[in-house]
Amino acid sequence: MFPEAELPEAEPAVPPARVVLIDDEAMVRLAMEQALQLAGLAVEAYASAEAALPAITRDFSGIVVSDVRLPGRDGLALLAEIRRRDPELPVVLVTGHGDIAMAVAAMREGAYHFIEKPFVNEAFVEVVRRALEKRALVTENRRLRHALDRGDAPGGAVERCLVGQSPAMRRLRDDVASLASAAADVLVLGETGAGKEQVARALHEGGRRRDKPFVAINCGAIPESMFESEIFGHEAGAFTGAGKRRIGKVEHASGGTLFLDEVESMPLALQVKLLRVLQERRVERLGSNASVPVDLRVVAATKEDLDALSEAGRFRRDLFFRLNVVTLTLPPLRERREDIPLLFERFLVQAAVKYQRPVVEVPPSLRRSLMLADWPGNVRELKNAAERAVLGFLSPDLAGGPEAAPGLDALLDRVERLVIEDALKASGQRIAEAARALGLPRKTLSDRMRRLGLSAGD
Repeated sequence: MFPEAELPEAEPAVPPARVVLIDDEAMVRLAMEQALQLAGLAVEAYASAEAALPAITRDFSGIVVSDVRLPGRDGLALLAEIRRRDPELPVVLVTGHGDIAMAVAAMREGAYHFIEKPFVNEAFVEVVRRALEKRALVTENRRLRHALDRGDAPGGAVERCLVGQSPAMRRLRDDVASLASAAADVLVLGETGAGKEQVARALHEGGRRRDKPFVAINCGAIPESMFESEIFGHEAGAFTGAGKRRIGKVEHASGGTLFLDEVESMPLALQVKLLRVLQERRVERLGSNASVPVDLRVVAATKEDLDALSEAGRFRRDLFFRLNVVTLTLPPLRERREDIPLLFERFLVQAAVKYQRPVVEVPPSLRRSLMLADWPGNVRELKNAAERAVLGFLSPDLAGGPEAAPGLDALLDRVERLVIEDALKASGQRIAEAARALGLPRKTLSDRMRRLGLSAGD
């Protein structure tokens, strides 16, 4: 063992998420354990709180499901101990006694949920899944904070800015991390609302310039008459109303990063001046004959095809070539749907803090709607939806009713039916083999086949 002072800095190990299940009645404990295992969840079952507590450490990445009436330390005492060890660990309490006063006390003490026996297995499993999702969010946030606490390492800043576990986002994070400390200018391509500024911030905060200014300019939001003064600055008396010298955005960003969003909107007449700044790293204020040296990295972003715009004469080709040193492409949200639940949960937490409201639960119907929606406004639209949910203005079907997401359950059933049919066909209609290929217990596959009206001979 290392002495404590010599332990190497490393991210905390994150064990696989699992459910610690506690119930002193063997048959009840077995039934709950099987219900969770059939849903594909890892379970560790115990007959008492004392037996389970050694498994519940601060780096425990799962949740606890416990009966309230236990020998020795009961469920409420267990909840208090878990809250002492880790206030963010979800605890689901179960009782068969219908004790409303106890339920209220448990919720006040911080229980995640309270379930009364007898319960429907599907509802029980859904509560456990939601609790595990919440725990996963807490675990990831802790990991990112730990990375930042180790000196704000580039990887930590990049992961904090670019959230998601889809293959596309993992590749993007790798590319950004490798570029963060380089001096090269970068062109970011992506649809409106996809998060192009977050890519720019990741490049800035993950590199050596992170302690210097990050200056963002939306080229499409500045009136053309003010553009030159805003970007390049002006001297006193340079034009009517210019009563004193103004430092432009380019000069202000010296030492740090200049982010040019919607760069395709920059007036053609000013693109020549920007090109000179990029080539010479010097800026000349409006009304001045002297140039000022600037040390900056330029990250430009666009939703348009600049190559096509330059061919059409709507964007300077030489500026396009100068910006296009390294290109990063940010995928739209519809191409990384597996990132939607995590992003939505984060936005819910941010919105709850912003508006001082409690974090709302995400019901299954809303989760399905989130995953199936096209999100033309991308991450920005998803964030707005989370804010509406916290404020109470978002219905479980994304506030759009059938028009926004027609026949969600029927659509999901059709997709599931096609997947199962393909697996059965590939296995020669052998259910056990199809279940293995799908990663499901045989009983779960058989139940789903019955619900969908399928048989192995279809």
